[in-house]
Amino acid sequence: MDNVTLRQFRYFEALVRHGHFGRAADASAISQPALSVQIKALETALGAALFERGPRGVVPTAFGHEVAPRIRSVLREVEALSDLARTARDVLGGRLRLGVIPTIAPYLMPRLVAALDAAYPDLDLDLRETITPRLIADVQEGRLDAALVALPVSEPSLAEAPLFDEAFVLVRPEGDAGTPLPTPDALPLMRLLLLEEGHCFRDQALSFCNMRPMRPRTGMDGSSLSTLVQMVGARLGVTLIPEMAVAVETAAAPVTVDRFPDPQPTRTIGLVWRKGAALGDDLADLATVLRGLD
Repeated sequence: MDNVTLRQFRYFEALVRHGHFGRAADASAISQPALSVQIKALETALGAALFERGPRGVVPTAFGHEVAPRIRSVLREVEALSDLARTARDVLGGRLRLGVIPTIAPYLMPRLVAALDAAYPDLDLDLRETITPRLIADVQEGRLDAALVALPVSEPSLAEAPLFDEAFVLVRPEGDAGTPLPTPDALPLMRLLLLEEGHCFRDQALSFCNMRPMRPRTGMDGSSLSTLVQMVGARLGVTLIPEMAVAVETAAAPVTVDRFPDPQPTRTIGLVWRKGAALGDDLADLATVLRGLD
């Protein structure tokens, strides 16, 4: 056990989470061979195999399953110590691991980074963009300090700080400019284009259109808002996008953008973090800074 390192524990946790050496290596910012060497060294130090290797990926052995929660607990305690050290400063500084959902990241990041640079000059911002369920899990497990998501997330273990509300707009082919605006119930009949499963914005759009998430439909799914807007420009259907994305995504697409009448569909953007985290007060102050981005 003398040769075991925290870095190896982090590599172990990444491999458990991703179930694939390549993806775990990417997430850990090292090469796949280097990750494999470190995992093998950890197995040697512990005296037992941690993973079963197969052509489609890796799964923990019985021993791997047994040690996983203990390793995760060690990593959480290390992060808690780091948080305590950061709270000793007068102003938030050091590394801050912040998650952001894809329907926010490309549009808010320039202003967010500038605002945090001005308010916290000693802050080292580490950003991760992915879908809400993964961000929530990462915050709960201590892999992220906080995340910018659409509220509510309704997780008892997380604190939520609303930042601002923003409207959804309708994107149609430019040939539809000036034509009557469809009602929400009529949108599915126009071939509503949505983000792939896992995106919270997809669920919000379905809710606005009174469509159940599992209901069979004839629409198409896209991996990003950019893809959806380009599909609309190709006259494949219509879509909804958040207002913050309009300037970026519609600039070079042959589409028209319309607001819905009041009450407009909206979402609430907010910051979430673990309840009881040492950085809780600092993150509440950070939320106050972020409210100025609206």
